[in-house]
Amino acid sequence: MNMMDMFGKMKEVQSRMQDAQQNLSAITETGESGAGLVKVTVNGLKNVLKIEIDPDLIKPDDREMLQDLIVAATNKAIGNIETKAREHLRQATEGLLPNIPGLNLDGLM
Repeated sequence: MNMMDMFGKMKEVQSRMQDAQQNLSAITETGESGAGLVKVTVNGLKNVLKIEIDPDLIKPDDREMLQDLIVAATNKAIGNIETKAREHLRQATEGLLPNIPGLNLDGLM
């Protein structure tokens, strides 16, 4: 592979990464806690899109438990979306770069 080919590939990788990152907002994941009583949906940009709370949980004396369940569901959703987003970016650049040991593209997410 000569230098010109390599620069061309890098430009293509950069373009595909930008496209893939823009598409991350369309990827969603939902985390649940309390056996599904609280659900939080996030997108690939780690923005919270929706919080669903079972009506039975909305009681003044259960406020602290509800807050804990929301935090747990949010953390689950964010953890799940990171895996999906990483796979999305990997697929977007698949075949463009040679397999270079130690090359980690996670920081581009």
